[in-house]
Amino acid sequence: MSEKVTMYGADWCSDCRRTKAQLDGLGVAYDYIDVEADAASAEAAQRISGRINIPVVVYPDGSHQVEPSNPDVEAKLQELAIV
Repeated sequence: MSEKVTMYGADWCSDCRRTKAQLDGLGVAYDYIDVEADAASAEAAQRISGRINIPVVVYPDGSHQVEPSNPDVEAKLQELAIV
């Protein structure tokens, strides 16, 4: 199990930019994977979520959220005692 949050996204995606800004603002350590830069990463994100939507945020407990709102991300981070 990873100790970090992983976020699959793309620079052109406004929801991805919003989620990155939120994670940065909260001081959360995360791995950012650009699905545009690597087709295998895009396929991995799709396998995880079952959808083609981004961002896909994967948490250390193995759960994930697709296109989450800021309150949803913060609630999950609080649940996992990351923030």
